Amino acid sequence: MSKNFLLTLIFVLVILFGLNFYKLGKDKEKLISFQLEGKTYLLKEAKTQKEWEKGLMFVQKPVNYDGMIFIFPQKEIRSFWNKNTFLDLDIYWLEDNKIIGKDFLPSITKSKNVITKTSPAPANIVVEIIK
Repeated sequence: MSKNFLLTLIFVLVILFGLNFYKLGKDKEKLISFQLEGKTYLLKEAKTQKEWEKGLMFVQKPVNYDGMIFIFPQKEIRSFWNKNTFLDLDIYWLEDNKIIGKDFLPSITKSKNVITKTSPAPANIVVEIIK
């Protein structure tokens, strides 16, 4: 093999390894530990408008986390639906860190129709736990 080929191969492998390492670190950053009703969950954090809108849509088991947490800047009445959601979810509505309500949201495959759940009062944190 030529020296140029070996150098190119090493360069490509280093780049691929670096990208994979960056992606793993980025995914790990988004998982946080959160306690609800005496149990600790590993949750994926939705930080952006796009992540808030997508939530757990299109996700199927197995996943390496227990659910998703949405931390909003303001307290508002919140609504979540099961469109394109293939997992059953427990939804916790929180004002700051106090639970103000809990709902069950079935997967779209179970309900066959889109179902919307709404917080009982203004909430700034919503947690979806995969059932």
